Amino acid sequence: MLLSTAFFPPVSWFAAAAKDWGRVVVTNPSSFCDVYLEAHENFQKQSYRNRCIIASANGPEAISVPVLHDGDIFHTPITEIRVDYKDQWVKKAWRAIESAYSTSAYFEYYKDDIYAILSSGIPTLWDLNLRIIEFFIQKIRLGIHIVPTESYASAGNALDYRNVIHPKRQNTILKDLDMEKPYFQVFAGKYGFQSDLSVMDLLFNEGPQSLLYLVPSLD
Repeated sequence: MLLSTAFFPPVSWFAAAAKDWGRVVVTNPSSFCDVYLEAHENFQKQSYRNRCIIASANGPEAISVPVLHDGDIFHTPITEIRVDYKDQWVKKAWRAIESAYSTSAYFEYYKDDIYAILSSGIPTLWDLNLRIIEFFIQKIRLGIHIVPTESYASAGNALDYRNVIHPKRQNTILKDLDMEKPYFQVFAGKYGFQSDLSVMDLLFNEGPQSLLYLVPSLD
């Protein structure tokens, strides 16, 4: 499994990451699967690498991480992209998250840890995203290990999702995994169910049941 880094990745990202593990965990509950994260690509704008989409009172809302434009960032390795903290984007992002999810069932359980990550001033986008991804792996209890690639990877026999999961393009990951199913969302009465939002939407609304959503074979 080969994925690009993402900021609060969408549900399809985690569904893809958990795919191989979901096949073996039923017979081997202690199993873990490696998921390779592309560490040698260049930064790409308007991608999930520095943005996520949440369900707000006004509909889908994008939250973006501003990055420092040190030279030509589009020819800069993703691990060297630095986060720009001068405009206090963390406070703005947190206000949006809190407004969207403060009434969700599990917001109180996870909010302090997530805010601590966002406000810790992690200097690079890569490390910030990695902290976020590993937090959700731990809280959802997914049996996967994130392994950064040692060079720009040729997909080989791996499933390559690096350019498949993108906010400007629909993917068929959830459909292919038979996971196009609704879960409770705060504003579903107003907008209907919104699929493939940031994984925080799933965790804040479903809490521990997020694992069964992402790995239906465990149900």
